[in-house]
This record gives sequence, C-alpha cells and structure tokens, in this order.
Amino acid sequence: MEQLSSTEVLNLWRGALVESVRRDAPDLTARQLALLLTVYLTPAPHTVRGLAETLNVSKPAVTRALDKLGTLEMIRRKRDEDDHRSILVQRTVKGSVYLSEFSDLIRDALPD
Repeated sequence: MEQLSSTEVLNLWRGALVESVRRDAPDLTARQLALLLTVYLTPAPHTVRGLAETLNVSKPAVTRALDKLGTLEMIRRKRDEDDHRSILVQRTVKGSVYLSEFSDLIRDALPD
C-alpha cells in the first residue's frame, strides 16, 4: 500500500467515524476510545495508574472514562488479588466485538 497523505489519512478516519455514529453503537469520546484501544492492544495487566501514565492524563480522567466503558460493558474492573490497593482493568467480549466492528469500518474506508 502506498503512503497516504495527511488529508487522505484524516478522510479515512473521518469516514470511519461518520459510519460509526450512523450505527446503533455507543458513541465513544476520544479519551474513551484511546483507553479501550490501549487495554485491548497493549499487554496486560492494566491499572488506572498505569493507564493514566501511558496516556499522560490524570487518574480521575481515566476513572471517568472507565466508568462509562464499564457501564457499556466494554471493560471490567477487578481488585488485584496480589495488591488489594490496585484495580485491574480487563477486556470483555462486548469490547472485543466493538473494536472488531470499528476496525471493519476503518478497513471499509480505505481507498480502493
């Protein structure tokens, strides 16, 4: 595949996002989507503290985004059995399905 220009990359992302908001799927914020992608695409374990450091945002901001993702059942939180002060952020089937379908939208937006 040849290198896409900045405009082509942004149009690709726009096309996927437009199609995403047209579907009957949750409308995630950029922060929520970044957190979801980080949990699914980087090695576990994930904690609120670790996600905040990775994304360079505050722990309260991560907690708010995780609250929404938890309500949508895209992630689950579980107390760390080894460190009871820490909460682990885990993947769910619903989150996996959402990201699989979102990746299809991006793929479908690719130019022929």
